[in-house]
Parts: sequence; structure tokens; C-alpha cells
Amino acid sequence: MSMGKKSFALTVVGASIAVAGVVTANAQSDNEQSAETPYQNLAEMGYPAPQDNELVHVPPTMADLDEADLHPELKKVIRRGYDLFTDTQQLRGEHVFNDMNCSSCHLGEGRQPFSAPVWPAAVTLPNFRGKNQHVNNLEERIAGCFAYSMNGTPPEYGSDDMLALSAYHRWLATGAPVYPDQPIYGRGFPPPDRPEALSYAQGEAVYQEQCAICHQEDGSGHYEDGEYVFPPLWGDGSNNWGAGIVRTHTAAGFIKNNMPLGQPLSLSDQEAWDVAYYMTQQERPQDPRYRIAETVDDMLEQFGPTFHKHSSYGQVREHDDHRLADHANWGEKGEEVIPWNVGVPRFEDLED
Repeated sequence: MSMGKKSFALTVVGASIAVAGVVTANAQSDNEQSAETPYQNLAEMGYPAPQDNELVHVPPTMADLDEADLHPELKKVIRRGYDLFTDTQQLRGEHVFNDMNCSSCHLGEGRQPFSAPVWPAAVTLPNFRGKNQHVNNLEERIAGCFAYSMNGTPPEYGSDDMLALSAYHRWLATGAPVYPDQPIYGRGFPPPDRPEALSYAQGEAVYQEQCAICHQEDGSGHYEDGEYVFPPLWGDGSNNWGAGIVRTHTAAGFIKNNMPLGQPLSLSDQEAWDVAYYMTQQERPQDPRYRIAETVDDMLEQFGPTFHKHSSYGQVREHDDHRLADHANWGEKGEEVIPWNVGVPRFEDLED
């Protein structure tokens, strides 16, 4: 791949904001202008425009991979990673035990700004992660998604599937600096400002009006020919209580920036927060860390000050007095499947 100037193209297809970064040796004037203002169309749609102090990176596409000057075997591995990322269900029953794909949360093939694009992980890891209180590398970060978002157990570190997923993440980061000292534009699911009060009832009303058409009234998702088209938002087919999106602010950021499908930013901040509050007060499979803590109260003692202070875990719903997550329901994976990467300490010898 020639490492000359970059030109950028941005289109909106359905709910997916497709970004394309095409590297060319000699950019024409139009391309030079677009390279100076990447994601201009996003700003026109209402997203924040990139600031001068932010790192702006437009990931390459799979079409770019065809033209890239990389070894053919590496290209095969990257394509395999893309295939796993967009169709993680092919690992169902082995590493995945719900109805989710990686691309269910990371829209636009993991490239879309404001939908937790995955390339930043490739340039900011290894780094400390508060969720498990130690330094994580890229493979460990991916493994966490299998344990929580996929309600499964991850491929082994260094395995073919894990290498392929890591290679795809790194391919998307092509050209981005490692350990950048700037904020990353469009990273994560940035939430809008939290309203003073959240309403379960209003969240349910907005959900039934705006969301149920795709995700069903009971949040179970939409299926055709036995395969899901739109993912379940709660219940046994969804992510478990340890997944990042069960945190209300994370769900609010995803909803505001990406939903309803094809209508991002159409909900008010209050509506996005209320829907997130309603959605994250529904039941789902147990957090796998429960196997270590053994009770909800022990879970809250260990993880309430950190991860679960942002979720509804262990809270009592006001309208029916149901205590959330007070169960040992593991969903489809059942009692037999235990994520091998959960609760594994690291670098204990450095304590001395």
C-alpha cells in the first residue's frame, strides 16, 4: 500500500455510517480538501466535528486490503478476522452462547465513529483496564468480549481465530500512531449529558414506539429463517450482566448516536437515557464473575465501586420489587461452560 496522502469518502447506508479511507500517492484537489476535513458528512448530520486536538483516523476498508502491499497469507488472516467479526455466530456453541456478533455493537464492520470503532484498541493496548484491574493486551480485550458480550468463552490466546481477530483490528488501525497523546475522535459510545431524572415508564413508551419494530416488544430481537437480523437487547439471547453495554451511560451513548436504525441522533437526550434505563433494567444471563463472588451482595462488594456502579446490577426495580441479577441463570451456556479468562490475576509477582 502506498503511504502517500489519504483521501476520504463518507456515505450513509441504512443505519451504518460507512467510512472509507483510501490511500493514494497523488491526491487531487478534491481529495486534498476531503483529507483536510474527514468526517465532514458526520458533522453535517449533527455529530461533533473533529477538533484540532483530536486524533482523526479513517480506517481502511476490505476493498483497500485487496490493493494493499501485504503478504497474501496475511491478507487471508485479516479476511478471516473480518469474517469472524461480522459473523461471530459461526462460533456458536463453542465460543459464543447467545445471538450476538461483534458487529452487533461495533457497527459499520467495527469502523464507525461513535459506535465504539475497534481500531483504537490496537493502538492503545497494552494498557491498564479498570474492569479487571490489570494491564490487558489486545487479545485479552477481545477475550473479554467473548466472556461478557457473547456470554461465552473465548478462543485461546494465540489460536488461529484469536490471531485473525487481532489482525483485523490491527488492519483497521493502519496508519494510526501507537499510544497517541491526543483524544481519539469518535471513540467509544459517548453519552449525552445525563438528565436530572430517568424514567422507566417513559423509556418503555419510547422503546415500544421506536425500537420494538426491530427488537420486538420483549427485547428478544428479530429472526428470519432461524437467524437473527436484529440482536436481542435482553434475555438469554443477549449479552450477560458483565457486558459493557449493560451500563446505563454506555447504552445511552450507543442509542443516541446510532439508533433507531437509519435515524441516528433523532432521539432527544432524555429519550436516549430513558430507553437505556428501561433496557438495562431487564434481566439477562448472570455476570460470569458471579461464580467467584457467589452472591449478588458479594458481587456488589467487589464490583459495585467500579464496573457495576454504572449498571442496575443488584438494584430493585421500583414497579415490581424484582431484584435484578439475583439468579444463577447462565443462559444457553448453562452450568458447564466457564469462561477461562474471568478472574485470572496477572503480574502478581510485581506486588513485591
